[in-house]
Amino acid sequence: MGACQDRENRGAGVRSAGARGVTAMRWGPRSLRTRLIVTFAAGASVALLLCLGGLFAIVNQRLHSELDAAVNARGDDLAASIAARDERAVASDPLAQLYAPDGRLLVGSPALAGRRLLTLAQVRGTGKPWLKGVDLPLGTGTTPVPLRLQSRRLDGSGQVLTVGATARVIDRASIGTLAALAVCAPLLIASLAAAGWLVVRAALRPVDVLTREAAAISSLDTERRLPKIAGDDEFSRLAATLDGMLERLRVAFARERAFVDDASHELRTPIAVLRGELELALAALDEPDEVAESLRAAQAQALRLSRLSDDLLLLARGRAGTLVCERDRTELRAWVAEEARPLAAAVGLRIEAAGTPVEVPVDVDRMRQVLTNLAGNSAAAGARTARVTVGRDAAGAWLEWADDGCGFPPELLGAVFDRFVRGDTARSAGSGAGLGLSIVRAIVAAHEGSVVAGNGPPLGGAVVRVGLPVS
Repeated sequence: MGACQDRENRGAGVRSAGARGVTAMRWGPRSLRTRLIVTFAAGASVALLLCLGGLFAIVNQRLHSELDAAVNARGDDLAASIAARDERAVASDPLAQLYAPDGRLLVGSPALAGRRLLTLAQVRGTGKPWLKGVDLPLGTGTTPVPLRLQSRRLDGSGQVLTVGATARVIDRASIGTLAALAVCAPLLIASLAAAGWLVVRAALRPVDVLTREAAAISSLDTERRLPKIAGDDEFSRLAATLDGMLERLRVAFARERAFVDDASHELRTPIAVLRGELELALAALDEPDEVAESLRAAQAQALRLSRLSDDLLLLARGRAGTLVCERDRTELRAWVAEEARPLAAAVGLRIEAAGTPVEVPVDVDRMRQVLTNLAGNSAAAGARTARVTVGRDAAGAWLEWADDGCGFPPELLGAVFDRFVRGDTARSAGSGAGLGLSIVRAIVAAHEGSVVAGNGPPLGGAVVRVGLPVS
């Protein structure tokens, strides 16, 4: 009891987890079009944002590089003027100062109004030229201004020259660029999403057409077909594949309907005869001989119905792949020779056995049915002699049945193994149901073999060749 309860609890847990999984899967959009558009828009947005961010970084770095190059060029010009004993060039520069080696301010731009760009420690620590970004107030103002400074120690005199440039314009340009990108990015993303929606809708339009047409096709529209999709892409190939599938289904349905019609026709005759004979027996109860004759006729029809139902059941199992063959290794040549004697007496044929010994795994009861059906087919065609030849080639073992009858009708040669196919189309109680060769094919297929039919030598009549695997 406890084990059963544990299994029920585990089953409930699995069902609960499965339900949670199904619920989780339904969170996303169900439409393929929506999923494609969302995926495309998300991917395009990420790519666009990365590109715009990279563009902004490149532009910002390029502006600062240009500013540094301009500051460096001014520093070179002022250093050359100081080397030529022209320190007035420093005073005429918009943002420059010259310091003594001990840190004293010697000369500077009037716009600085005496404010130092460098501290004493920075002046004394200056060696190689260096660049630095600082925020300092200019002139009499108190608001810090972003500056880009370059300091260098001049050769010979040991003086320190500092040249600066305001970075306010670059910062404003960077902010303006960032604002423009912030405005343009959503517009670009929306445009890409709209373009993606149009592209996906155009790409999936054939799927919508196929879906509507397939939904409109019913079991009564056996001749209706899916529209052809122009081009040679995946959708056109899908449409062609689905159309081919519909054609195969149409053929299968037609065959099934024909099978039902033929089976009904075959069953109707013996049932009608059986009912008639029973009615005659009931009407002649006071005549024992008449009753016995009617009962014997009814028994014959009942046997015919039994054989027909067995044949139909065998064909149904063969079609479903459930026809069981209990195979044992058998020497086929000796077995054929042994079966030929009673079979010849039963059907009124002279049956010859020939060929070479070959051992194959077969179900002897099923193969006996194959020989019986082939013999009955030859006898019905008016043959007097049949020859069974056994051999082996590179493909495996083979068994060939040949007779001297009239052979298969040429117009039916490609369909002799189909159900209810007979050379004589008249439906009479004494004729066969046209299932013998269909049963032969089903049994051979269950043995993983092959069977073909034709007319000609060695006896000039029908020839049926059965191929069987040897292992």
